[in-house]
Amino acid sequence: MGTAATEAEREGGGHKGGGNEGGRTRPPGTLRTLLSAVGGTLVVAAGGLVAVGCFLGLYVRPTSDDWCVAWKARDLGVAGITSDFYNTQNGRIANAFLSGVIYGDGLAGPKILPTVIVVAFTAGLVLLGREFIRFRGAGPRLPVLLALAACSLVVQALLYYGGPRSYQVLLWAPATISHTIPSVIGLWTLLLGIRTARSPRTAVRRAGLASAFLAGCVLGTLSEPFALVSGLLAAAAGLLALPRLGLARDRHPFTWCLCYCAGLVCGLIVLYTSPGARWRRAQQPAKESPLSAGELRGTAGDWLRMWDSVAGQWAYLGAAAVGVLLGLCLAAPAGREPRPAVPAVPRKMALTLLLLPVPVVALGSFAVVVGLRSGYGPSGWTYARTWTSYLVLMELALCGYGALLGQWAAGRFASSRRNTGTAVVAAGALTLLALAALVPSLQRLTTATVTHAVAWDAQNSRIRAEAARGAEDLGYRPLYIGSLAEPFFTSDYARDWVAGCVSKWYGIDRIHRL
Repeated sequence: MGTAATEAEREGGGHKGGGNEGGRTRPPGTLRTLLSAVGGTLVVAAGGLVAVGCFLGLYVRPTSDDWCVAWKARDLGVAGITSDFYNTQNGRIANAFLSGVIYGDGLAGPKILPTVIVVAFTAGLVLLGREFIRFRGAGPRLPVLLALAACSLVVQALLYYGGPRSYQVLLWAPATISHTIPSVIGLWTLLLGIRTARSPRTAVRRAGLASAFLAGCVLGTLSEPFALVSGLLAAAAGLLALPRLGLARDRHPFTWCLCYCAGLVCGLIVLYTSPGARWRRAQQPAKESPLSAGELRGTAGDWLRMWDSVAGQWAYLGAAAVGVLLGLCLAAPAGREPRPAVPAVPRKMALTLLLLPVPVVALGSFAVVVGLRSGYGPSGWTYARTWTSYLVLMELALCGYGALLGQWAAGRFASSRRNTGTAVVAAGALTLLALAALVPSLQRLTTATVTHAVAWDAQNSRIRAEAARGAEDLGYRPLYIGSLAEPFFTSDYARDWVAGCVSKWYGIDRIHRL
């Protein structure tokens, strides 16, 4: 009896002594159960929101650029559309190649693309999180794994539904190819770099450097905004990784960043010097230099307006809240084992890692606004689909800061598991509130997408039936969605590129408005 009582006190904390406050503290098993329950709840909640976006992919129908990319992929093939983009459009050859592959089987590709993005993004974020917990000295326990999954899904839910252009960020293939897929490619490039850097084999490490250069070339001809933001991050990390600063053990991290940046520069040069890019610049009216005083003032104003819009979405704080949960999980004891010790990080390295995301996000977002203003004029900053290029980094930084705060809080509450449990519930509740704030946006997205699909299917059946009977000039009713262009956006039919692409998709001469 005495032995059993002693074992029970050792496992559950007992009812006396040891500062247990008369049995009011939570036993380790209870805390682990609470962490797993909260983490699992967040996985279900965030996963449900993201899954709805994947399901809505089945209701994606062509609009705006879809019409042009679809007929070119069908009639010209992957090689043909890539050549067309390089010679006559914008020079984004990687963008054109992916577009040709995705639209190569008609409209099936754009329908499954959201699911492919979500699966690849989720796997990449979980693997990146595993690297983070390894750095923080924790093992892959169930609460930690659930918190990692919750982090990856919450970050994605905020990314897809937190901004003003949800349809373009997740469901509209031309935008996801240009502004969402680059983040996925960049994430997996980073993971490959980390994996190859650990290898003792020289050939593997060199292959990692080559893959960094190749990925940079691809991203440089895929998305200029992401190339700017990721290049700034890689350049800053590379400078800080110089061995003489003492933050890196060897020159490999610096060399990897250098190879990636070199690839970006090569890709951007190919894009900028392409006939398509030169033609596109020639169509723009003369304007002041981006470095002129007037343009800099205008860009700064646009940048502030953009951040006012981002800061107005308080739900982004959900990334920090779920990060706190991850930090609490990392610091929680495993079974009878003592609370895991956080590995000592040199003060200089810790400060550098903490501060690095702030200037990169600030300067990267400013660079994005500069590019948008140069390409689209004073209203360019409203093209919210491009914000993804820096919002992913911002949300991951918030999640990381939250994890560090959670570990610090767990250390402060080490003598009282009741306070730790309260912190766990508070972090979970704040994350759920942030996810709940996204529900109205998702409801509007669902209604708009399904309504558009039903109307599009009916009109498509009518047009195809009339075209089969030999009609060459058919009526078309614009079906607007996601603030995107539809035929007849201009009264000058010769300049109506959307109407021209619709006609080519259906194999007719022209369309007129119904």
